[in-house]
Amino acid sequence: MQLASPDPDGLSSFVTFLLSLIQLLASNWKVFLLSSFLILSVTVFTRRAKKSKESSSLLIKGSPPHQTPLNDSDIPPVYHRPCSQISDRSTSKSSSQAQKDLIVKIAQKQDHRVKQPYDAFLVLDVEATCEEGAGFEWPNEIIEWPVCLMRWKDKSDQGKACQLEIKVLKMFARFLASHGLIDPKSGRPIQRFCWCSDGPFDVRDFVVKQCFISKAPMPLWLKGNVLDVRRVVSVWAVASSNPDTTTKPSARSHIRSLNIPQQLQALGLPGFQGRLHSGIDDTRNIARVMTELARRGVRLEPKTSINPNRRWNWMGKPGEVLEHTLMFQ
Repeated sequence: MQLASPDPDGLSSFVTFLLSLIQLLASNWKVFLLSSFLILSVTVFTRRAKKSKESSSLLIKGSPPHQTPLNDSDIPPVYHRPCSQISDRSTSKSSSQAQKDLIVKIAQKQDHRVKQPYDAFLVLDVEATCEEGAGFEWPNEIIEWPVCLMRWKDKSDQGKACQLEIKVLKMFARFLASHGLIDPKSGRPIQRFCWCSDGPFDVRDFVVKQCFISKAPMPLWLKGNVLDVRRVVSVWAVASSNPDTTTKPSARSHIRSLNIPQQLQALGLPGFQGRLHSGIDDTRNIARVMTELARRGVRLEPKTSINPNRRWNWMGKPGEVLEHTLMFQ
């Protein structure tokens, strides 16, 4: 069997055609791009038409029985109804309402209320006389006694709460009795309340010294442990910065002490309101810190012990200040 030899005249004419075509396209590249686009478009259109024809023929041969539309209860969680332009407005309203409902549910789950053992808190920040460089060894005398009374607004039957309200006290024993905190005759506490201060100094140092100088026993409504707000915020700041740690700092562990402006900053509150070192302004800002701690679900209870019989070197007999000892302070 022999192969037919190619026709030299036909081959030369085909080569001549190709060369002329290449010269034409090279001289006009726009015509080349346009022709390529037209060829590609015709090819794609032909393939899609062929596929749609095949799919329609399959549906006609084996179409499923008629099904009723799905109800909301029949729709699985992963299914979402398609949205049309006609229902866009109503859908946006329903989605905004769903978002509001979701926010309410999240807020309910994020209830920070914890069981609080005390019914009320007395926030105190005294101002006292001082001597430059003497520190807390000096026989300070109290000159300001500002206090804020704080009670729970949302305490449940189980003792859980997280919202505190503030009232400023003026006349103490009488005011405490009128608010049902102490017995008006004996002065003994009726409700569970504790004193709170920025550090332990106000009651531990200033009150104990003043009672000695005034030759007055410490009132029953002043005795007991104190809630050191500075310590609570400092421990909370350390715990919140290291959420993975499960061990709580011990009472003797060294933690950076935060003053009132730093406490407000650590809790994300606005800056100090009023004049710093003004007794009533300091007290109100400590009360703001207490309110935020309660809102964040911090259990508020006193853990700083106070010794009403504490003595300093300058103390002589009750009410007597040994002046000669102050020269060496």
